[in-house]
Amino acid sequence: MQREFLGFGVIGNFANHLEQAGEANDFKDIKSEEGAPKGIFPFYIPEDDSFLGRYCVDNQKIILPNDNMLNVQAEPEIALECDVTYDLEGKIISLLPKFFMAFNDTSVRNDTSAIKISQKKNFSDGSKGYGYKIPVDKFENGGICDNYSLTSFLIFEGKTHQYGDNIKIVNYSYFYKKLIDWTVDKLNTQTDHTVLEDLREIIKRSNQPSKILISIGATSYTSLAETRFLKEGDEVCVIAYDHNKYNNKQMQSFIEQGVTGLKDCSIIRQMVVNG
Repeated sequence: MQREFLGFGVIGNFANHLEQAGEANDFKDIKSEEGAPKGIFPFYIPEDDSFLGRYCVDNQKIILPNDNMLNVQAEPEIALECDVTYDLEGKIISLLPKFFMAFNDTSVRNDTSAIKISQKKNFSDGSKGYGYKIPVDKFENGGICDNYSLTSFLIFEGKTHQYGDNIKIVNYSYFYKKLIDWTVDKLNTQTDHTVLEDLREIIKRSNQPSKILISIGATSYTSLAETRFLKEGDEVCVIAYDHNKYNNKQMQSFIEQGVTGLKDCSIIRQMVVNG
């Protein structure tokens, strides 16, 4: 993710994640269609005067918050790098996904001072990470994304544990055209309400960037990931892989062997360090 890209994240785009993360209650006053995501949050605004102006992507490290009382979890997901087209009034006309990649939207869970969801997202210079960017041929059925799954692992005490569930990325609640149409609408219309922010105002003050990185929602956790928070010395691995060529057990084996340069895979390996 380049420093001039605006960074947004979709919240609630995979079944059970909000409940597992203990965040479902944050969205009780937000109305949405059955099965739809809850909204979009900013995690990085280039050169902004707020804390969101801090470039928070480090593909080698997760840097924990300075406050060691804050609990942090990784959030394995897919991100899309999109070209953006605007009309003369600054309204987004279209988003065109050019690349997809494994993404880690590491988040604070228990910051009681956080009013907006974004305040749990950009907590250090190493709050996010992404893997190799895979070109998108077409973001629709029959395209390359049909062939990809997402998996993740947590390594601690010399052992590799499944962290997020192994899922086909087409099993997101909203994907392909449904996701893009919903995202364009939210970027143009989402207002400042409860834990969400006015997105059009953010896009305006970031001078209508031509590219936006959108993380499309964290997937479901294993029971271990649901209850264990990140500690210094842990290693988080998130992988998008072609499930026609590989399987989840092979991915775990590759991680244990230290392999990272697999063809057609997007892999993040981040060490967890104290801030």
